[in-house]
Order: sequence, then C-alpha cells, then structure tokens
Amino acid sequence: MKFLLIASYPPSFLSFRGELLAALARTDLEIHLAAPDFVNHPEAFNQLKTLGYQLHEIPMQRTGTNPIADMRAMLSLYRLMKSIKPDYVLAYTIKPVIYGLLAAKLAHVPHQFALITGLGYAFQGAEEQGYKKSNLQKLMHQLYSRALASAQKVFFQNPDDEALFRTMGIIKPEVATKIVNGSGVDIAEYSVVSLPTKNHVPEPRFLLIARLLEDKGIREYAQAAKIIKAKYPGTQFDLVGWIDDNPNSISQSELDDWINERVFNFWGKVADVRPAISASSVYVLPSYREGTPRTVLEAMAMGRAVITTDAPGCRETVTDGLNGYLVPVKAVDELAAAMETFIFNPELLTQMGTASRQLVEEKFDVHTVNRAMLEAMEIL
Repeated sequence: MKFLLIASYPPSFLSFRGELLAALARTDLEIHLAAPDFVNHPEAFNQLKTLGYQLHEIPMQRTGTNPIADMRAMLSLYRLMKSIKPDYVLAYTIKPVIYGLLAAKLAHVPHQFALITGLGYAFQGAEEQGYKKSNLQKLMHQLYSRALASAQKVFFQNPDDEALFRTMGIIKPEVATKIVNGSGVDIAEYSVVSLPTKNHVPEPRFLLIARLLEDKGIREYAQAAKIIKAKYPGTQFDLVGWIDDNPNSISQSELDDWINERVFNFWGKVADVRPAISASSVYVLPSYREGTPRTVLEAMAMGRAVITTDAPGCRETVTDGLNGYLVPVKAVDELAAAMETFIFNPELLTQMGTASRQLVEEKFDVHTVNRAMLEAMEIL
C-alpha cells in the first residue's frame, strides 16, 4: 500500500514530520513525498532519498495567490496521484491541504486526510467583533470547505481552530475531526540541560525562535526587551530567526535597527536550535495565534520556563503559574512584567523548567502524538 504526504516546504518533512514518516515506514507502507522546490534544498532531498522515500516535485508556490499557478499545482498533484495510485493522502499547510485534497477527490484516493497546523492570513481577524472577510479570505474559505468535504478525517492541533472551522461552516457536520497535541517533540533528542547561572544562581536569559513575522510577536518581544534593559541593562535577550518572502515579515531595516541598538543578540537562521535554548533560561513566544508552536515544545523539553500568549495554540503549552506565564496578545507591558518576575524570583526558573519537562513527557511526546494520528487513520 502507498502513502502520499504533501507539503509546501521540503525541509519540514524532516523537522516536523520526520518521526511520523519513520512510524509510517515501520508499517511497511510505500512512502511518497510531494513538495515544491526540492532543488533548493539539496540536503533535505538527499536525506529523504537516503531514508528510502520516493520524492516528487510539484510546481506549487508557497505564498501568493496566482490562480493559474495554483491550478497548475492541483493538476500536477492529480496527475501524480493517478500515476502512483496512493491508498492514503495526508496534506498539511494551507495550499497542500486545499489543492492536495481537491486533487485526491478527483483522483478517487480511498483515504484522504488533512492536518491543520495553523491558520495564517486566511483567518486573520476571524474571531474579532465585526469581522468582515476580504474577497481573498472568502475564496480561501470556500476552497478549504470544498477540499475538506471529502476528507475522511481532519486533524487540528488545538481545539480553538477546530471550533472556528465548525462555527464558520468550513467543516461540515458529517466530516470527522480529531485534535492532536501539535507535532510533538522527541523528548530523547531534546533532553534537559542545565540552566545558565550567575554566581551559582540560575540567571534569567530570554529567547525567541521564529520566522520574523509580525504575528509571531517579534515587535512586542523587542519592545519588552527595551523596557527590561532600561531597568536591568545586563539582561540578555536572544533572537533566532529569519526574514522570508511572507508579506507579513518585518523589514530588514527594522531588524538592523534592533541589532544596532543591541536590543538582542541575533543568531540568524540555525539548523539546530538546541544551543540557543541551552544558552537561555526562559523561552518567549508572543505570537498572535499558532497551531501548537513546536519551538515552545522544544524549549519545554529542555527544561525551560515559557512566556507566551493566551491565544489559540499557545495557551495549550502553558499552565499559567506552573511552567510559565500567559499574557494577552500584543500586551507589551504585561509581557515585560512577566519577564521581570523571573528577574525578581530566579528560583522560578528551575521550578517552572522542571514543570515544563514533565508536561511535555505527559502530553507532547512525539511518539504518543504520532500513534494517535496513525490509529485515527486506521493504519495501526
């Protein structure tokens, strides 16, 4: 039997779905991977080939709304499915879900699944009072609804996203859904490391890892860092991330200003986030909304306290006051106050870091998450 996994970014097969693919491979399924732009990611391509997966290039644009280009992507996926005849299709992120499942419906794939890992621009403002859809949002919602109508099951990474899709009528009552605890994290690979110390006492050092998008809360992180550094000049703030072609990205000049002002130490894009997490004691993610943020889970697995927002996806990772703090979205003063709590009470770094690790072991272990998905797809 054959399993086709569709993505919009080849390295994500390894970074986010590597353990899921390994679990699928152990079931003796023949695994096919479809994504655009393998040529620009030769390391991921070679590693995936070495693992024995069959790779297929598709002409899909990660961003943008060119209807001709999107139609080409769907037709390419349709032809691929007619050629390899997969028994299962699973797609994640917006374009693979929409065009992958529409193609799967046309190709009469027996088992079709979608994984909603986050909502992005298509749902920006959807929960605000007086929300009015743009024409683009109306189109995306209609496409989502048509694509998901034929899904055997739709996986969500938090209950808020599932409830929103139901409320907006994007998922029909007869379509089955299942909530899973994010993408999970390998608790063996992300093991607990000692906190940084000063004079033998745990030292508050703050870290954010993210694509440098406005809705990741990058600006709020920078503003809160300025407030804290004005009071406690020696406090360390780190930022790991990069600017990509997303229209929601911050500008290079804005990033340069923060670096020149020494608001934080900028690591850039890194292949392995563990050294950055090891150098920190508090992980901060002031995001406006997530599926379930993988970087938070990685930091928790390594025994770090967390400050994040009381927003969908983010709030799933923190029990307020136990392993960190939840603050309102876009609330810079509250974010800075939560940071200051660790400066006043450094003993919380150890206590909350221990609680983070325990929560990950109980709820977010990648093998537990993957087992739940495979059982829901009736593969196990």
